[in-house]
Amino acid sequence: MQALIRRLARAVNAESAELPAVLAGFALFFCLFAGYFMLRPIREAMGITGGVSNLQWLFSATFVVMLLAVPLFAWLNSKVSRIQFIDWVYGFFCLNLLAFVLLFCLDHDSVWLARVFYVWISVYNLFVVSVAWSLMADVFDAAQARRLFAFIAAGASVGGLCGPLLSTLLVGYLGESGLMLMAAVLLGVAISLKRYLMGWREGRGAGRPGAQASESPRRPVAGNPFSGLTRLLRSRYLLGIGAFILLLTSVSTFLYFEQARLVAALFPDRAEQVRVFGVIDFVVQAGALSAQLFITGRLAQRLGVRVLLALVPALVSLGFIGLALAPTFAMLAGLMIVRRIGEYAFVRPGREMLFAPLDAESKYKVKNFIDTVVYRGGDALSGWAKAGLDMLGQGTWLIAVVGAFCAALWGLLGWYLGGRADARAGERQ
Repeated sequence: MQALIRRLARAVNAESAELPAVLAGFALFFCLFAGYFMLRPIREAMGITGGVSNLQWLFSATFVVMLLAVPLFAWLNSKVSRIQFIDWVYGFFCLNLLAFVLLFCLDHDSVWLARVFYVWISVYNLFVVSVAWSLMADVFDAAQARRLFAFIAAGASVGGLCGPLLSTLLVGYLGESGLMLMAAVLLGVAISLKRYLMGWREGRGAGRPGAQASESPRRPVAGNPFSGLTRLLRSRYLLGIGAFILLLTSVSTFLYFEQARLVAALFPDRAEQVRVFGVIDFVVQAGALSAQLFITGRLAQRLGVRVLLALVPALVSLGFIGLALAPTFAMLAGLMIVRRIGEYAFVRPGREMLFAPLDAESKYKVKNFIDTVVYRGGDALSGWAKAGLDMLGQGTWLIAVVGAFCAALWGLLGWYLGGRADARAGERQ
């Protein structure tokens, strides 16, 4: 048995004592992403139901909701211990899902309900994923993060594979409400896994001596409801991460709007749209999983975080140039898939590694502010920028040129931030 544990630990780049926590982290992300990706095709279809020309309004509404929600969650983070905070957050969203189950049973075809759900799930996704990564940065130290975050992120990709597959196969039998109920159950399982991870952190002493080990998870995070913003503004390093996220969202939003426009034109039926988005999600998660299991962790160890953060933007910039030369749905879908595989497999684990050596307030409050307000603010700004570019009447060509420029800046900033993280890691060795 011990020999099997050692082999499995080596396979995932972990030490034997770390294996239970690593598998729990993998399972937690599986539950979160299986539930979310069952709902994501529904969200995309509901965005089209609300009108493709209104997507920038939905993005703006999401940003406003984020501005209202983040101080409330930061206040909660200052009042309850870290060991209980995620219970409150996930419990709240679980109740929300149950409410939507009832509402969609009562009025399935409501356009306004579709718009509310679109905004809500855009908020839900960022919050549940952001606090999950805050948990991982709390449980594992910086050295462990380099080895283990790629495999833990692979749990998200496995969940992302199962989610759209379940959505595609079951939407005709369970309906949208049934899929929402399944997502609520998976969120409840994630709460149990979180409790195990926090217990492992306390019992096994996952962190090395230092700030991480000295900050008890049984105490609330220091600061006030707005300390995430104030600490962000005082740190060039954290501001750089915020700018990195803004450029990421600009690239993503340009591609997302073009995808929505073309899918609405080619697939007018909502159930068919759900299936199309489900197939795209399945391909993305399969590619991301392969990279996470066999490439990401070893690439981070050998070449550093800067390669994780700069490689994908460089490929996306080249892809935008290809889209400018050949503005077809096939080219757009291929670029969208490459961008999303790269984000899940390389960029997301890489950017989470940037937070691993920081203090608890940065891991929870600043990170949450960046992952929610900054992220959705970037969505809103780039959504209106996309609408403005469309008004110029130059078609996909102009969008692709602007996208290539944004992706190039994104890559340069990723190279700089990754270099900072690699330099810190070198100083600790």
